[in-house]
Amino acid sequence: MPDVIRLTGVERTFAGELPIAVLADLDLTVPSGDYLAIVGPSGSGKSTLLNVIGLLDRPTAGHYELDGIDTTSLSDGRRAAVRGSRIGFVFQSFHLLPHRSVEENVMLAELYNRRPRTARYERAVAVLERVGLGHRLGADPRKLSGGERQRVAIARALMSEPALLLCDEPTGNLDSESTASMLDQFDELHATGITIVVITHDPSVASRARRCVSMIDGQLVGTA
Repeated sequence: MPDVIRLTGVERTFAGELPIAVLADLDLTVPSGDYLAIVGPSGSGKSTLLNVIGLLDRPTAGHYELDGIDTTSLSDGRRAAVRGSRIGFVFQSFHLLPHRSVEENVMLAELYNRRPRTARYERAVAVLERVGLGHRLGADPRKLSGGERQRVAIARALMSEPALLLCDEPTGNLDSESTASMLDQFDELHATGITIVVITHDPSVASRARRCVSMIDGQLVGTA
């Protein structure tokens, strides 16, 4: 199995009168089935790295292979297709549509990929059951707890059967009890073989990962 993430010499510089180098000659390898936490203070480059890994931004220099695909020279359309089929995103904000049921919110994940529409509802129900929300079918997201909303977001991320679950401060809007439940959910998903990368500033979240690297001034410190 190829590495899910392989960044080699990646740089990201934002142009301007005084160009700002945010990522500098960065290398990162994440094997299939890994569970990695990336920690660092604000301004360290975590968000920029997230955007590069998630194919939301292109590096200025270097190469990025995702699940064996060299993404460096892909067209925007092809990048979007790879992103939609191989990366599941979980953000701090849940991004749920308030006037749609939980399963309709999960089904929206397949609007931009080529999976057949047949059995889409059944797939949504299956992933909701997988994250422990089978009893919430038909529920209004506005009536769910924060932890339940984040589980809906995880179910949506799992709809494409991604190679990578990319999480950006996923517990940032949760209380301590919901955070513990969410981390248990990540442990369960990791145990099934899903590759997880969590970007966080919370040491308690990072401590649950298999390994952790720190980001300082656009560089990774630790075993990357």
